[in-house]
Amino acid sequence: MLFVAVFVLLAAFAAADRQPQYSFSPPVGDGNGNSYMITGEGRITAVRVWDSYWSFIRGIQFRYGYIWSPVAGHVSGEAKEIELFEGEAIVQISGKYSHHLSSVVFTTSRGRSLHAGQPSGYSFNMYPKHPQAELVFISGRFDSGITSLGTHWAIINPSFNPSNKTKGH
Repeated sequence: MLFVAVFVLLAAFAAADRQPQYSFSPPVGDGNGNSYMITGEGRITAVRVWDSYWSFIRGIQFRYGYIWSPVAGHVSGEAKEIELFEGEAIVQISGKYSHHLSSVVFTTSRGRSLHAGQPSGYSFNMYPKHPQAELVFISGRFDSGITSLGTHWAIINPSFNPSNKTKGH
């Protein structure tokens, strides 16, 4: 499934331009448990993260346009959430990990961020290779919480976003 998604993205973006428009940040974490991939149509418009009292990320969810993805991991407690403004994108993900992802920070193109978890363990910092690219999907593994996280970045044509077609802007 991951291979097919990556292949489709690479083929679509390779046809548009010779500059690298797609990049992948390899997963961090020990990677135990079940695999997940959060994908959707259009741009990411919101992010939810569930963390636990004892310091690890339990679940992550994205909204693409107006449609929420399934949760990667588990829903437990109250979610932390950031809703992106029109034209805003996720351009960096950083945090800490050991057995589980212990903290995560989603940073937007407008300098806003969503922080979740408790920072302990090894640090990571993920961002696209192309300065105009943004986060398009994530993949990894989970058991009682997120045990690995990899990121996929690409340049998205803003007119492709289904939410732009339904808004009166």
